[in-house]
Amino acid sequence: MGEARSAPTVGQMVLGMRLRDLREKAGVSYDVAAKALHVNQTTVRRMEKAEVGLKLPYVEKLLQTYGAEQQEIDAFLALAEEANRPGWWHRFRDVLPDWFSLYVSLEGAASRIRAYEPHFIPGLLQTEDYARALLSIGFPHGSAQELERRVALRMERQELLSRPDAPHLWVVMDETVLRLSIGGPAVMRAQIDRLIEAVQRPNITLQVVPFSAGPHPGMGGPFQLFRFQIPELPDIVYAEGLTGAGYLDQRSDVVAYLEALDRMGTQATSARRTENFLRGIRKEL
Repeated sequence: MGEARSAPTVGQMVLGMRLRDLREKAGVSYDVAAKALHVNQTTVRRMEKAEVGLKLPYVEKLLQTYGAEQQEIDAFLALAEEANRPGWWHRFRDVLPDWFSLYVSLEGAASRIRAYEPHFIPGLLQTEDYARALLSIGFPHGSAQELERRVALRMERQELLSRPDAPHLWVVMDETVLRLSIGGPAVMRAQIDRLIEAVQRPNITLQVVPFSAGPHPGMGGPFQLFRFQIPELPDIVYAEGLTGAGYLDQRSDVVAYLEALDRMGTQATSARRTENFLRGIRKEL
């Protein structure tokens, strides 16, 4: 059986999809693939869905069964070996929930991130003090050491916005996010200053839905939509709940979230007006 783990890396997801495509292109059934490995069909299905680790001997045998040439097999195995290595966030596994590990992997691989936030400043744009105040509320029974580990993880995630190949981050947030005092006035002033700096960066677009806009399609809860330059990966939506999260990649689901974002965008401040809106709230603090 394949080795189970808490969450796949993006690399494992991509290679699982490639294994599926190669099997289908070769006209090989799950039954034939499973017999080649001396396992049941479920194991092959789980490999294709990245629900188990990619054991290199299994991968090699499958590729041989699918008629791949040795050069292609060697290249695939090298990619699988790389994909099986834990991401940088693995060292934060003591404070990183299993259901959020995949999120961090998707976030780091995305070329475009669109998000709606009704309650809090998005993690990628939070100041350290804001993050500390928010995380202390979210994990009231955690130790001081655990709190600092969570803050450090959040700060390290933000480094992706400064990479040469940084993704474009496009966030729509409710005015409530800016009015809800997290950590007190001084923390909020510094946080809004950070947002004002962020909107001047070419890879960040920020819009605010003011109270005056009334109801809008995204009022059900926060979500993020990831888009990738990797051809095998479809758009993926992450929708968060109280005790976990769900990942959606069916086109009909993704389109519904895209339409909601577009409609909210028409009710929100334009990207050019956002800075003035932020400065207005900053003065009130």
